[in-house]
Amino acid sequence: MPIDPPPYNLLFASYLEPDHVETIRRVDDRVAVFYEPDLVPPPRYAADHVGDPFERAPEQDARWRHLLSHAHILFDFDRTYKHDLPDLAPNLRWIQTTSAGIGQYMAQTDYARRMPETIFTTASGVHTQPLAEFCLMAILAFSRGLLQMLDLQHQRRWERFAGTDLAGRTLAVVGVGAIGREVARLGQALGMRVLGVKRRTAGVDPASLHLDELYGPEALHAVLRQAEFLVLITPHTPETEKMIGAEELALLPEGAIVINVGRGGLIDEPALVEALRSGRLGGAGLDVFEREPLPENSPLWTLPNVLVSPHSGSTSDRENSRLTDLFCENLRRFLAGQPLLNVFDPEWLY
Repeated sequence: MPIDPPPYNLLFASYLEPDHVETIRRVDDRVAVFYEPDLVPPPRYAADHVGDPFERAPEQDARWRHLLSHAHILFDFDRTYKHDLPDLAPNLRWIQTTSAGIGQYMAQTDYARRMPETIFTTASGVHTQPLAEFCLMAILAFSRGLLQMLDLQHQRRWERFAGTDLAGRTLAVVGVGAIGREVARLGQALGMRVLGVKRRTAGVDPASLHLDELYGPEALHAVLRQAEFLVLITPHTPETEKMIGAEELALLPEGAIVINVGRGGLIDEPALVEALRSGRLGGAGLDVFEREPLPENSPLWTLPNVLVSPHSGSTSDRENSRLTDLFCENLRRFLAGQPLLNVFDPEWLY
């Protein structure tokens, strides 16, 4: 079944609503768009790009492999042929992913080495607002005693208690990219003192990132000593693996709140559990975990001072609209031979 190729064939490897596909199709008629939703995993919820467990019928699989073999551009990773993709899609020149944190996926598949002619772009920026709002929700939940409130309500028990206000409290944001900057802005809007830790700080004005103070990674321990609320948003790399362990948790002020929306590998989870059980930490708002799904026997499920989110802090029913806007902009740039937005750097793993 030959494909009449214009200059570029675009294949959708995960589900996207038809109206968004049509928006992309209208960008340039030099791109032939192949959108066959029956050949990709069906979404479980809005903006789900992984989908339910999925197996194609033999004729469907033959069609999919044929499409892969002719594709120049891929919208999202093909997770059904995760390890075989470089062999099945030799003509790929660009993959636009739907996630911002693809470093570990890229390391597992070795795509950068196996597909040296392919550009990989992330969805950095797409999840900024929902993740920042998740962090704000967690900060407010712990400062105003939401978990205690819900527990008392469940028990139908009237027992007054005191929360705390946020003005003048210290918020530390580790990883001040687009999401961290928005978290910092929201923190300052609440009157918090906001400190940031960022890999590259030379020539950066802290005020431009909505920070009161900015530090490099070497000053992490000094920042932790001041952090009444700690938000982790940094990518998971060899340098950040378990960057928050027992020693770092012990540096935090007693009763501090830890919020992790980066990756589970940033924290030594057993050390976190111990600090939470002992009362040394006031609580944790966790959207990511060392193992996902979080095992049923994990103590994090039942600790009364933990908010567990099933890696859904970044997910929004408006996500695909933002992804479409990003993809269209990058598609125009690709066709014009201009630098793309959010190009993945295999050395830094983000």
